[in-house]
Amino acid sequence: MTRLNKISIFDSTLRDGSQAEGINFSVEDKLKIVRALDALGVSYIEAGNPSSNPKDIEFFVRVGALKLKNASLVAFGSTRRKDTRACDDPSLQALLSAGTSTVAVFGKCWDLHVGHILNTTNEENLNMIRDTVAYLTEKGRKVIFDAEHFFDGWKNNPEYALSALGAAAAGGAVTLALCDTNGGAFPEEIFRAVTAVRETFPSIEIGIHCHNDCGLAVANSLAAVNAGAAQVQGTFIGYGERCGNANLSALIAVLQLKKNYACIPAANMPELTAAAREIADISNIRLERYMPFVGSSAFTHKAGMHADGVIKLPRSFEQLDPALVGNERRFVMSEFAGRTATFNKIRKYFPELNKDGEEVKNILDRIKEQERAGYQYESAESSFMLEVYKSLGLYKPFFELISYKTIAEQPGEPNLSATATVKIRVQDKTHLLAAQGDGPVNALDLALRKCLGTFYPEISSMTLVDYKVRVLDGKAATAAVVRVLITTTDGRETWTTVGVSEDLIQASFKALSDSIEYRLLCNERKKKK
Repeated sequence: MTRLNKISIFDSTLRDGSQAEGINFSVEDKLKIVRALDALGVSYIEAGNPSSNPKDIEFFVRVGALKLKNASLVAFGSTRRKDTRACDDPSLQALLSAGTSTVAVFGKCWDLHVGHILNTTNEENLNMIRDTVAYLTEKGRKVIFDAEHFFDGWKNNPEYALSALGAAAAGGAVTLALCDTNGGAFPEEIFRAVTAVRETFPSIEIGIHCHNDCGLAVANSLAAVNAGAAQVQGTFIGYGERCGNANLSALIAVLQLKKNYACIPAANMPELTAAAREIADISNIRLERYMPFVGSSAFTHKAGMHADGVIKLPRSFEQLDPALVGNERRFVMSEFAGRTATFNKIRKYFPELNKDGEEVKNILDRIKEQERAGYQYESAESSFMLEVYKSLGLYKPFFELISYKTIAEQPGEPNLSATATVKIRVQDKTHLLAAQGDGPVNALDLALRKCLGTFYPEISSMTLVDYKVRVLDGKAATAAVVRVLITTTDGRETWTTVGVSEDLIQASFKALSDSIEYRLLCNERKKKK
C-alpha cells in the first residue's frame, strides 16, 4: 500500500460554528466539544476569539488544564487596526494571552472591503497583514493566515489578492487559508485559484475555508484539495454563519475512505458517527437524519428491491460499509438491524459476551424498544450501561422512589422559585426530604441528592454541570415527548444520562436518578475489583 498523503483538519465549530443562528455554547459545552474533537484526532481546534467576550476569556483560562492528545488549540483574531503598531493593538495582546502555540489571523484580500469596510488604503492593508503576522511570529506563535474573501478578491483583482497572501508569507505565516467567505464560488473557480496560489507560493501550506451558501462547501473543499490544498477548514457537522460551513464529518469520510488521504488516525474513523451525534447533543440541535455518513438515514433501506439487494450484497446499494464510520445499516419496517455498533459498546463492560448470543440479542431488543420511545444513547453512555446491566439481570437498584412532588412559586424568592419533596426507600429504611431551588428541576435535584446523601455520602461530591431539553415531536406542542440530557461531574470524571417522557419533570427525574445510580454502580464495581 502506498503511503497516504496527509490532510490536516482544522475544526472551527467553536468559532465559526458559534456564529450559527440558535447556537449558544456555554464554557462547559466548549470544553466538551474540545474533548470530543481531540479524541477523534483532528489536527486543529479553533477555539474562539479571546478578545471578543468574557465567555471566551474564561474558556481559554480553563482549557489550559486539558491534556490534549491529538489536536492543537488555535486562538482566532484579526490583523492590527489601521494606523496602529501591532505591539500596541489590544486585540493582538489578547490573542497572545490565550497561550495557544498556534493562532489564526484573518485579513482582507478583496480591495472592495479594504476601501469600503476598513476605510483604508490598499497599501496600509498589506502593511496591517505583514506587521501582524510578523509580530505574532516574533512572539513564537505559529500563524495561520485566513485570507478573508479571497475568491471574491481573486475574481475582482487577482493581483491584489495575491499581494495580500504575499504580505502574510513575508510576515512568516505557515499556512495560507483561502476563504470563500460569501460562499458564492464554484468548484472550477476554486480549483483554478488554488492552482495559481500553489504555483505562486510553492513552499507554504495552502488551506481552504468554504461556506455553504450555494450548497457547495464540501464540493469546493474537495476541488481545493485536488488543486493542492493540504489543510481543510470547516465545522464538524456543518453549522455556521448563514447557511453554514463545509461539513467536516462528510469531508473526513470522503477524503480518508474514498480519496486515500490521512485526516484522522485510522483507528478513530469508526468513532465518526458517535462524535457527530455527541457534538449535536452538546450543541442542543437535532442531527440531520439525512446527513451523509453520520445521519440516522445514511444507511437506511426500505423493504423491497433495495433491502433485498443490500442483504444479498451490501455494496450493491451502499457506497461503503457503515461500520467504517461507526454507523449502522437499518431497514425501515423490518426486524433486521445491524448490531455491531451496539455490541462494541456492550463489550466495553462485558467483553466475555458472544456477539451472536442470546444475552446480546436481549440487550439489543431492550435498546431498540428504548430508542422507539425516544431514548438515544450516543451522548448518554452512562444510561446505556445501566440498561445493559438491567437486561443481564445484574442490576440491583440502590434506592426505590416512593414519590416526589414539585411546586413552582411565582413570584418567588431569588434562586428559590420552586420546592421539591422526595420520598425514597433504601433497603428497609424510608427517608423524606424537601429542598428549594431555582426552578422545579433544580429543587428536585437538590432534594434527591440530599435525601440519598444520608445513605450514600459519596454522592455529595456530585455536581450537575449541564442540562438540555430536546422536544422530539413538535406537532404535539406542549404535550410533546421530550428528551432530557444531564451531565454530572464529581471533579474527576464527567458522565451524561438521559430521560424521556411527555412530562418534563419526569424525564428530568429519570436522568437525575440514572446519574446517581451510575456513580454508585461504578463505585461498587471499583470495590469488587
